[in-house]
Amino acid sequence: MSDFLDSELTSVERDIIGAKFVVVPMPLERTVSYGSGTAGGPDAIIEASNELERICPEGEPCLHGIATVDPIDCTGELPEVMTRLARQTETIAAQGKMPVTLGGEHSLTFGAVTGVAKALGRKVGIVQIDAHADLRIAYQGEKHSHASVMHLLCEDGHGLAQYGVRALCQQEVESRAKYGVTFIDAEELVTQNINAIQLPDDFPKDIYISFDVDGLDPSIMPATGTPVPGGLGYYQALNIVKSALNGRRCVGMDIVELAPNRDSQAWDFTTAQITYRMMGMV
Repeated sequence: MSDFLDSELTSVERDIIGAKFVVVPMPLERTVSYGSGTAGGPDAIIEASNELERICPEGEPCLHGIATVDPIDCTGELPEVMTRLARQTETIAAQGKMPVTLGGEHSLTFGAVTGVAKALGRKVGIVQIDAHADLRIAYQGEKHSHASVMHLLCEDGHGLAQYGVRALCQQEVESRAKYGVTFIDAEELVTQNINAIQLPDDFPKDIYISFDVDGLDPSIMPATGTPVPGGLGYYQALNIVKSALNGRRCVGMDIVELAPNRDSQAWDFTTAQITYRMMGMV
């Protein structure tokens, strides 16, 4: 596996000692419940990143340095896998750097956030772009399921704001109320053309972005295991993330649930571009 933006970075920019961003590949595919392929996500994103331009509308993020570390070992029991990722993101965040985890299925967010929060010594606020609420309890008997990840994090005391959801069950409706989840679902965002949001005043100032690519409409992002119609537009999703960071500090991010399609690299490139632009927002 090469480095993120490998073809564009200078030796200084890719050096982990001075890099602001540290990319952590996480080829996890364990609890997918419909389509498969997320294990190939990190490789596809990194390969596509070589076609990015250094400059994006947010500036030139690579000037701040982008290092890429070895992929997380995803073998063994899921709690053990989550601990490995948590140790890595804790180490990165403790050095004042930004962990950028590339998935892989959405269950990885538990490990990534746990590590960042331990390094900071406090809870964070998670801004989630997603077609699904992921607030089920032990989905299909697995508490570390991709469909349960936000329930685990809310249970741990982290704040949660969800944007773009359009598939949820009664249990998740109840979890939203129980944990005081902030949300604007996809139908309202899309039909009212909402491109900016404002987090509650009491929402944590430290923000962790979790971007599930199925939050985008399938016409833009079909290469995902659980596509749901009526999703967000490309610019709309980016604008929502940007507005969520207004007046707050981003402490980490992940981009998950890409299931590469061999017939087209367009979706891989889209995901790589979103990753780079979110780096620019920081």
